[in-house]
Amino acid sequence: MANYWNQEIECMSREDMKKLQDERLVAQVKYVYDNVKYYRDLMDEKGVKPEDISGTDDLHKLPFLSKADLRDAYPYGLLAKPLSECVRIQSTSGTTGKRVVAFYTQNDIDLWEDCCARAIVAAGGTKEDVCQVCYGYGLFTGGPGLNGGSHKVGCLTLPMSSGNTERQISFMRDLGSTILCCTPSYAAYIGETLHDMGYTTDDIKLKAGIFGAEPWTEEMRHSIEESLGIKAYDIYGLTETSGPGVSFECSEQTGMHINEDHFIPEIIDPETGEVLPDGEVGELVFTSITKEAFPLLRYRTRDLCVLSRKKCSCGRTLIKMSKPMGRSDDMLIIRGVNVFPSQIETVLIEKGYTPNYLIEVDRVNNTDTLDISVEINPDMGENIAAQEKALATAMKTMLGINPKVHLVEQKSITRSEGKAVRVIDRRKLHD
Repeated sequence: MANYWNQEIECMSREDMKKLQDERLVAQVKYVYDNVKYYRDLMDEKGVKPEDISGTDDLHKLPFLSKADLRDAYPYGLLAKPLSECVRIQSTSGTTGKRVVAFYTQNDIDLWEDCCARAIVAAGGTKEDVCQVCYGYGLFTGGPGLNGGSHKVGCLTLPMSSGNTERQISFMRDLGSTILCCTPSYAAYIGETLHDMGYTTDDIKLKAGIFGAEPWTEEMRHSIEESLGIKAYDIYGLTETSGPGVSFECSEQTGMHINEDHFIPEIIDPETGEVLPDGEVGELVFTSITKEAFPLLRYRTRDLCVLSRKKCSCGRTLIKMSKPMGRSDDMLIIRGVNVFPSQIETVLIEKGYTPNYLIEVDRVNNTDTLDISVEINPDMGENIAAQEKALATAMKTMLGINPKVHLVEQKSITRSEGKAVRVIDRRKLHD
C-alpha cells in the first residue's frame, strides 16, 4: 500500500501537471521580472520579456542563475518581497566564504514543510510515529526542514540536532523512535555506537531513516540498513531552493521523486547550457515556481544527474532524479557542509602562506575526514605545531568544519604542468 501525503499532486497525470506548471511559471516569471531588479536586468540583457514565456516549453529562453549571481546579489539583491513580509533566513557557505542567504515568507516555510512531509510519508511515516531529527539546526536547512515536515505529519518530533550520540541512543530507546533523519555518515556512526554500547537492533524500534545532505553509496545504504535494522531513504535539496524535500525517495528506491508542483527540473550540458533530453547525464537546473521571498529561475545546482519518467511502482507520477553522480564545479560536500578549494586558498593567502596546498578527503569509520597539507614559508620560524593549530582554527572559521592541517617542506607538494591537482577525494574509491 503506497503512502501519500498529497495523492492528488503526487499521482497527478502528466497533462495536468504540465498545465499546473505552465500556469505557475507564467505567473512567477512576471512576478520575478516586476520585483527582482537583478533578474530583470538579466532578462533585459537577453532580450526576454515576461510575455515571451507562455509555459514550460519556453523555459529555455530564460537566463540562468548561478552561485556567482547569489554572491554578487548578496544579501538582498534577489529578494522579491519586502523584508517586513519575510519571517526567516537559512544559509549555506558560498565559494569564498560569503554565505548564500535564502529568505522565506511564512507561506514559503509552509510549502517547504509540506515537501518534507511528503518525504516522511513516503518513508512510511504517520502520526503514530516518533521522528528523531539529528540534522543540524540553526542556519543549516536540514534540521528545520525535517522538523517542520514531521510536525505536519503529526509525528512526535525529537529535535535532537547532531552530536552527543549516547544521549541520542538513550532517547531513541526510551521514547521508541521509529524514524531517524540525519546525514548518512551520522546514521552509520549511530549504528556503530549502538553496537559498541552493547545493544542490538532488537533494543530499538527504528523502521526507517531519511538521509541526505552528503553523497553516499548503495554499499553505505545497505550497511546502515543492517546496523540499524531499517529501510534507508534518500532526500535531496538545496538551501537556495528551500532545503531538503526538493526530491525524495519512495519505497522503490530507484531515484528521488521531484516535487514538480514547486520545482521544474531541467538537465543541461554544463559546457554549452543546452537542454538535454530525459535519460542523459548533465547538470541539474531548478526553477522555483511557488517561492515568494527568494524565487530562483533556472538555478544551476552544479549537480550532475539523470532525469527519468519511467513508471514507478509506488504510483507517483512525479519525475525522478538519480542520486547526484558528481559535480560540474569543484565543490566538495564534507560531513554535509559545502567546501570549496577557493575558500581554503583565501585563508592561506590572508595568513601569508603560499597557495601550494593539497586537500585530501577520505571516509574513515563512515565519517568524512579532511586533511590539508600546506607548504611552509622559509621565514615562518620554528613553532610548526602552533602554526598548524592557528591555521586549522582559521580554516574552521571559514569552512564550518574542523580540518587537520599539516605544514610540509617547501616544494614537497607535486607541481603540475597542467591544471594543478588540488584535491584527492578517496571516498569515490569506496563506491
